[in-house]
Amino acid sequence: MSQRRKKNSSDGETKPRTSFVNKFFRSSKLRPTKAESRKKSNDLEAADFQPSDDTQRTENILDTVALLPLLPDLEKLDISWNDLIGGTLHSVTQQMHLVSKLKILRLGSCRLTTDDVRALGEALEAIPELEELNLSWNSKVGGNLPLILQKFQEGSKIQTLELIDCNLTSEDGAFVGQLLPMMQNLEVLDLSINRNIGGSLNSIAQGLKSTSNLKVLKLHSCGLSQKSVRILDAAFRYLCELRKLDLSCNKELGGGFEDSSAQLAMLEHLEVLDLHQCSLTVDDVMSLTQVIPLLSSLQELDLSANKKMGGSSENLLSRLRFLPALKSLLINNCALQSETFTALAEASAHLPALEVFDLSWNKCIGGNLKLLLETLKFSESLQVLRLSSCSLVTEDVAVLASLIQTGHLAKLQKLILSYNDSICDTGWAIFCQNMWFLKELTELDISLRPSTSRDCGQWFRHLLCAVTTLPKITEIGMKRWILPATQEEELERFHQDHRCSIHFDLGEFQEADFPRLN
Repeated sequence: MSQRRKKNSSDGETKPRTSFVNKFFRSSKLRPTKAESRKKSNDLEAADFQPSDDTQRTENILDTVALLPLLPDLEKLDISWNDLIGGTLHSVTQQMHLVSKLKILRLGSCRLTTDDVRALGEALEAIPELEELNLSWNSKVGGNLPLILQKFQEGSKIQTLELIDCNLTSEDGAFVGQLLPMMQNLEVLDLSINRNIGGSLNSIAQGLKSTSNLKVLKLHSCGLSQKSVRILDAAFRYLCELRKLDLSCNKELGGGFEDSSAQLAMLEHLEVLDLHQCSLTVDDVMSLTQVIPLLSSLQELDLSANKKMGGSSENLLSRLRFLPALKSLLINNCALQSETFTALAEASAHLPALEVFDLSWNKCIGGNLKLLLETLKFSESLQVLRLSSCSLVTEDVAVLASLIQTGHLAKLQKLILSYNDSICDTGWAIFCQNMWFLKELTELDISLRPSTSRDCGQWFRHLLCAVTTLPKITEIGMKRWILPATQEEELERFHQDHRCSIHFDLGEFQEADFPRLN
């Protein structure tokens, strides 16, 4: 909508303002005799509706208020990403009793004030059917959380509570812990990017013991420490239904898994485990080696940016073969060494469901990619392969090209080979000549490092030829590759001759978009 406003203002014309109410009814096609129309009328979304001035801001809020009495069966209200709602929410909350069947309320990034928070707390009592509440990215929620949630009663129907980056205090964290036993239906709890709640984790963990239906727990960047693992471990035995656990970006967590990971193995339904950038120690890795292979339902594992894994994770990576359901494996920037990379390469042969594989920023792969490709050639599911800044050499891309030529990696959609500046023009030529076998490819990145630049070789012509045979490709990253005048002309002719939609990202000074022509 903001783009539309900009376009209208640039036209130099004054157009009558379309009422928010009129927009809603025009798109909803309210016809009570049709089930589809009834479903649309039950959802009201005004996300990212940014008025251009204070007058329009007031009018839009009044429009929203005017709409509520007309929608007694409203189940979803999403007015997230509207910065100017801050300070005016009371106009909406005063009408909440008219939509008592509301199940989903999203107010993310609305710059709510303390008065808004207080008004919201009073209004929540009028919507007892509420199942989802999202107040993320509102800093004034911090220190005022009890004003919002204090009227939640035992037996609350809340299933999803998201409070991301709300500047929650330690006292807010303690309040959440006291509140959790009243939320027996809770399935999703996201307290991420609240760095002050680590000190109240005891209370939160105690409350988690009463949320046996919890499926998603996100504590990304919450200031957790070594002792936090032990505290959470005591709660894991009560979270038998947990599907997703995110403890990432808690840099003080390192060392906490050494003696406190046993209960993690009890999460037999766990599908996603995110421990990236947790400063895992050698002893942590040894402990997790006994636990992670037991998580037989695991589909996504992220251990990225834990550099001490490099020389100590051979056994752990080798035992990933016991996770046949694994679809996403992220181990970028882990300082892998030759032995650990070999173990990982061998284990990957036993991961038939693998769709996303990220090994970027592990320098040992350079000159050794053949070890991995020998096992990946059996993969029939791989869609994303990221090998950025792996010190790849010409031999590596030649082996990759050979594998592609034989029909392997046929389902690959994204291939990231950026920041591998040691590959010579011959290597890129061999690769580009065989690229046309990747019929599912949508994105390729061969950008150079920010500190370097090079002239494109004759391989660029092979790249253009290959692209003409790839029906789904839309993005080619080539930052800091310099096109001589002759190749710029080739690119222009390509643009004129082929009806396709491809963005060649050549960096700040050169880029080409080819608009789709029908």
